[in-house]
Parts: sequence; structure tokens; C-alpha cells
Amino acid sequence: RTAQSSLCRYLDNVYLHPEEEKYRKIKLQNKVFQERISCLEGIHRFFQAVGFETKMLPVPGQGKKSRCLGESTEEYYVLKEEMLTRLEDLKDYKEQLLSAEPVRAQLDRQLCVFKPSPEAARFELPDDFYNLTAEEIKREQRLRTEALEKASMLRTRAMREKEEQREMRKYNYTLVRVRFPDGYILQGTFYARESLSVLYNFVREALREDWLPFELLGPGGLKLTDENLAFNECGLVPSALLTLAWDTAVMADIQAAGEEQPASPLKPELLSRVQTL
Repeated sequence: RTAQSSLCRYLDNVYLHPEEEKYRKIKLQNKVFQERISCLEGIHRFFQAVGFETKMLPVPGQGKKSRCLGESTEEYYVLKEEMLTRLEDLKDYKEQLLSAEPVRAQLDRQLCVFKPSPEAARFELPDDFYNLTAEEIKREQRLRTEALEKASMLRTRAMREKEEQREMRKYNYTLVRVRFPDGYILQGTFYARESLSVLYNFVREALREDWLPFELLGPGGLKLTDENLAFNECGLVPSALLTLAWDTAVMADIQAAGEEQPASPLKPELLSRVQTL
């Protein structure tokens, strides 16, 4: 919605103020453009479709010394002159933007099942799991080495909350492994801001008997009972190894009934693709 509002504003500015040259140019390195617009897939084709073209223009405000050394340029989207005679088209494009239904991306869970392994707690994550550049990741690693010093400092509640918010925004995805009582491991990929209820459903869908009640335990045996919390709110980013525990009363009833249990609670079609970590 933020990107949609920004795009509509660009079109509105041209439509309402066609005589203003500044509204007919969009600097690609502009901070707002970089944060809200440039990351969108297909954005270049959109600007071409509504009448913009890319041009290298001189950097405004250069002094005489800079001009002598050679004029610096920056990339802009510039509205074609012909579009000034078709302003109503810009209005129509804006209406189409506002009425369009967003296309929701479907995250590939990349479901995997692994045999019992001592390597379960070892994760190798791709760069896109982090909402950071390579330099920022290195910086974060350096900051972590200073954590002990920070812990000894007297911090206000506001300072702590600000730091927690910064931590929560660092990750795009999380790789979660759920270890079953028999040692087998179920793995899936999730958005860092998705709720734990998505993970519980993910596990249920992998079970032979999806009615069996269970709990998920985090590091240190912490019970993850609030399914409305997001992964990043629980500290389960950018990766986590969880443990599945069956409801003891239900399992006792099953055993007392003498019902024969399968070797693994996971679906056979998943076990047929089991891998080794």
C-alpha cells in the first residue's frame, strides 16, 4: 500500500502540475524511491508503460570546480514530452493502480525431512534471509562481540525496546527445524513476521494422524503456546531448532488401547524423500 500511494502521488503531481518540471523527473537514487519503489518487481516496465524513460541528467547544484573536472550525472525517470498532451491517460493509470488487486507472493516452504542427525543445530543460510547488506552483516557480527559490554551498561526501557525493534527488523525469513521424538527432523522456510500458527499447521499437514495434539518447544524447553506471536517476536530468527512433544495423556490412552503405532508419525510420501544432513 505504501508503494501504491507513492506511485499514485508521482502521477498526481504530473497531472495536477504539468508546468512544473520537477514533477516530471524522478531521481532513481532518491531515498524514498529506493526504499519504497525500486525493490518492486516489474517497476521499470511500469514506468515505461505510463510514459517515463530513463535518462542521465547533471547533478544539480554543482560548483564551478566540479564542472571543470567533468560534469557528474545521475539516473532519472523523465516523463516524455508527448505525455503532456495525454494527461488524462495519467489519471486513468492512477485509477487502474487504485482498483488493481495485489498479487500475493506464495513463499515456497522448501519442505525437507532429515534422518536423525547430530548436525540438526547447524544451519547454512543464504544472504536473502537477512534484511541487510554484506557489510551490515559484518557490522552486526562485530556488534554481537560487544554484547557483554552492552549488557553491563545501564539502559532505559526505551533504549531496550528500540534495540529489540531493530533486532526484529533484521531478518526476512527464518529456517525452522522440528525434531520429532524418534529423531526425524521436519524443516520449512517461513517469513520472519509470520505467526507460529502457520508453523503448527505446517507440522499438522506433515503428520499421518493430524488430530494428534502436540506442543512445540523452543531452546531451553520453552513452550511455544501463543500461536499469535511471530517468529521474530519469539527470537526464532534467522533459524531455529525446535522439539515436538506429544500430549502425554493422549499417548498414554493410545498405548493403553494397545493400538499399533507406525514407525514414524510423518506421512509415507515425506519419508520416501528423506535426506541426510
